[in-house]
Amino acid sequence: MVKDRSFGSRLFDTVNITLLTVFALVTLIPFIYIVAGSFATQKELLQRGFILFPTEFSMSAYEYIFSTGTLMRSMGVTIFITIAGTLINIIMTCLMAYPLARKDLDYRKPIQIAVIFTMLFSGGMIPTFLVIKQLGMIDTYWSLLIPGAISAFNLIIMRNFFQQLPDGLEESAKIDGCSDPGILFRIVIPLSLPAIATFSLFYAVGHWNTFFSAVLYINDSTKWPIQVLLRQIVIMSDGGGLGDSTSLAADFVQPPEQSVKMAVIVISTLPILIVYPFLQKHFAKGVLLGSVKG
Repeated sequence: MVKDRSFGSRLFDTVNITLLTVFALVTLIPFIYIVAGSFATQKELLQRGFILFPTEFSMSAYEYIFSTGTLMRSMGVTIFITIAGTLINIIMTCLMAYPLARKDLDYRKPIQIAVIFTMLFSGGMIPTFLVIKQLGMIDTYWSLLIPGAISAFNLIIMRNFFQQLPDGLEESAKIDGCSDPGILFRIVIPLSLPAIATFSLFYAVGHWNTFFSAVLYINDSTKWPIQVLLRQIVIMSDGGGLGDSTSLAADFVQPPEQSVKMAVIVISTLPILIVYPFLQKHFAKGVLLGSVKG
């Protein structure tokens, strides 16, 4: 029979639960404030500095943002970049991580040193721009997909994950006549789905938030991802003269600057928040696996 818990144990659990609840609320308050502020009216934003629930709802900020027909096009561009870029990232990472996980690979250590070197040093922004320009990738989506096709950090973790798989699986597959690509695609990758799901989330978030690279390499406003377009909308809401102003409704009454910025944050964050719960069950497991062996 289990003994009654002591007063100290119950007190400890109560304090822990209280502190964790407070911390959870503290992390949620900024999100609630952003969402509430995006639906608040100009009068309420001026009268109340901090809003968790608007007394009068207003859709003016969202109407202002969606008044441009280019927003859905930019959303489509971002979705394309996110899906295509994540596929390229995962394929390239797996194709490089699997050979590096094989101890019989020639020049394995020099290649790994070269990979680690890229984590410490880079050519810089201007040399990278000149290379992309010389390759003819300016104003193309390839400039957003190819330069970051492989993350060195994710590659090392994926390699460590592959190294933890039993050697007997590969030996049995070779006895059955399976080739190296067959071992990778039929055995290794199906067993690595938790890690692949985790790194897919990492890569997808990076592509969804693509901003600086698009500003550098994409001059055509019809190819702007959503982050760049929303930046232009914020600039216009500030009264600036930059951006593709002809794409916005000329006769639309400009809403308060602060609510537009909050609505921009909601629009750019919501899709990733919707996708994350579907991959969350693989998240912790995928990060921890492969992080022990070097």
